[in-house]
Amino acid sequence: MKSIVWALSLISTCIVGCSADANLTKPLSSKQILSSTFTPPQVFRNVHLVRNINLEKSYPKETINVVVENIDGAPQSEYYLPFEQGLISRVGGLEVRDKKDAEKGTFDVEVVQFDTYGPTQFYLIRLPTPLAPSQQITLSITYFVLSALTPLPASIAQTDKQYVQYSFSAYTSSAYVTLKQKTTLKLPSTDIPDYTILPSKNAEDKEDPQRQGSKFTYGPYGEIPAGAQEMVSVRYEFTKPLNHVTLLERDIEVSHWGGNLATEERLWLTNRGATLKNHFSRVAWQQMQYYNPATSALRELRFPLAVGSMNPYFTDDIGNVSTSRFRSQDANLELKPRYPVFGGWNYSFKVGWDANLKQYLRKLKAGDGYVLKVPFLEGPKQAEGTEYERVELRVILPEGVTNINYETTMPIVSANATTHRTFMDTIGRTSLKLTALNIVDDFRDRDLIITYDYPWTAGFRKPIVIFASVLSVFALAYVIGNIDVSIGKKKV
Repeated sequence: MKSIVWALSLISTCIVGCSADANLTKPLSSKQILSSTFTPPQVFRNVHLVRNINLEKSYPKETINVVVENIDGAPQSEYYLPFEQGLISRVGGLEVRDKKDAEKGTFDVEVVQFDTYGPTQFYLIRLPTPLAPSQQITLSITYFVLSALTPLPASIAQTDKQYVQYSFSAYTSSAYVTLKQKTTLKLPSTDIPDYTILPSKNAEDKEDPQRQGSKFTYGPYGEIPAGAQEMVSVRYEFTKPLNHVTLLERDIEVSHWGGNLATEERLWLTNRGATLKNHFSRVAWQQMQYYNPATSALRELRFPLAVGSMNPYFTDDIGNVSTSRFRSQDANLELKPRYPVFGGWNYSFKVGWDANLKQYLRKLKAGDGYVLKVPFLEGPKQAEGTEYERVELRVILPEGVTNINYETTMPIVSANATTHRTFMDTIGRTSLKLTALNIVDDFRDRDLIITYDYPWTAGFRKPIVIFASVLSVFALAYVIGNIDVSIGKKKV
């Protein structure tokens, strides 16, 4: 288990705009090796920090806006963000921007290594321009935490409400002194039976936390030393499934001859919600369908596809699943699993569709270059959200393409190019495989842009092979048909 956590913690979270070949040799972890006793140099201080935690979906989204000041005598560009060791492997989609100039894009972020295990690990944020002494910058840090909500109670009846608990520190984890901070929580409902009340009051001499409906505020607090924590928790009603996809295999096949873009997704899904206290009752489930109450079971999936998508299919381990509906007007694919997926239950299935390649592919004016723009992630779009532990995207390009490059804002952890052979191929098709970890459905709008060269001569490779093969068969049949296999002598 420790090896898995350690492997995940070495992920680089901001590899953007790299070529496919370059990514094969680029290391995925920091070259900076830290000792287990490492302490970040106290060259910064947090002047003012505001953390917002959104718990409206099945995964927490945390946004930290912090004013950072350089208190050292020299320019500094390395800002450390600490995480507890067991947490860092579940953090995904971490992005850092300049809040006052977000158009500059994201900063370089990486996980630094330790030569031995320690209780704390760090993300290293590299400022694009070193911060001069006494100067300030406002950082906006956003990330998601997977597998963070714990059902409490762990088992419920089939028609009961579901409550989940989220534990966190009222003090934002920081490697530097923080002069002023507060943490705000946004919950999905006002049904909140339990939450931690701190014994001491906040800096405004008020009860901590302050509650307004479904919103909680811990703080504000005065000066907090580096590394300080104050663990608290909140338990609230969340009668929805906790959708967790352990693995998503997504294939996109490009066909220039057919003008088609074929997409197939294979999902291994589990519901992390509360398990059933008693056996599942089909009768009670059917009765619930008449008044459609809230339930912690997953009963349907919605796939909003691109307009123009066609020929959808939905299968699972048994075979074709007929409980699906495709609205071609808005390209919305509605699926119902073969059975309701309650807490602790698993469901693996496959869904696919076709689309017109012209919607995604553009040829460059000069040369043999093409630009392909496809969504990196599609999958179901649920009100409660869906989290993905591992996403493997494979883009299968036509046979004979060269000079492949890709660009995406997704946090890619590995990329490699392989050969994919299908019927009547000669050298095989080039397949670009990209892997991402700890992704949520908020990333559905992120695109993958692939550029490649495809000379017109390569397009005739397969027809020529087919023609030559058929011609060879006829020639071989002619030769065999003219062979004399008789035993006796021919009469003259």
